[in-house]
Amino acid sequence: MKLFLTFIFAFLSLYSVSGQTVRKTFEGADLDSSYFARLQEEYGRKKKLPENFEKQTLLALSYFPELKDVKINFRVRRKTSPLMVRPTVGSTIFRSAKKRTYIIFISCHSPKVDSILMKNLTLDAQVGVVGHELSHVSFFITQGRFGMFKVAIGNLSWKYLDKIEFETDRSTIQHGLGWQLLTWSEFVRVKLKMEKWRGADEYIKGKSKRPKARYMNPETIKAVMADNPIYQSN
Repeated sequence: MKLFLTFIFAFLSLYSVSGQTVRKTFEGADLDSSYFARLQEEYGRKKKLPENFEKQTLLALSYFPELKDVKINFRVRRKTSPLMVRPTVGSTIFRSAKKRTYIIFISCHSPKVDSILMKNLTLDAQVGVVGHELSHVSFFITQGRFGMFKVAIGNLSWKYLDKIEFETDRSTIQHGLGWQLLTWSEFVRVKLKMEKWRGADEYIKGKSKRPKARYMNPETIKAVMADNPIYQSN
């Protein structure tokens, strides 16, 4: 009986981490060290977490159970873009999609966009933008070598990039990080003094139009969340 109860307790503890629910905001007081220890054990496998951003990254990873056994290295570097992701060339050529190594770069210095680098974001915005990059990885693991070749060629097209980033935002919302993506989107507009910049806002229920901008604007994010049942309780 004791062994049985121990098993049930361990199972329920695991489930409570695996079954991440939508949260409008992450409060620091609710995220104690034991919680992150469980996240590390379940979602930190095969991951090289970024220094100073371990907790934010684990929170985002916990919404992507399909990436549990995928090797992802986070690297903090000087980059012009706040975050970017790519698979390593060798693993793309010689390994299957889920056995590739993916690298997510986090910029530590970029004068033009310093105000929206990870180090200057709120916790929710940090989780949201990392979730966006993980949504790219979630897409990449569905693509074989030929699929990744098409992605590489597509990156030469502005039209393709607009579409793929718009759909990556949609994937982030579907994974349960819509509120965090919204926080990021609003934060960027304020910090870059572009509150009137709409972004991609051609989301109309029942229609499928190619967005004229690359990323969803806040109102579009809210509209997509409103159509997704996982956000109804929020």
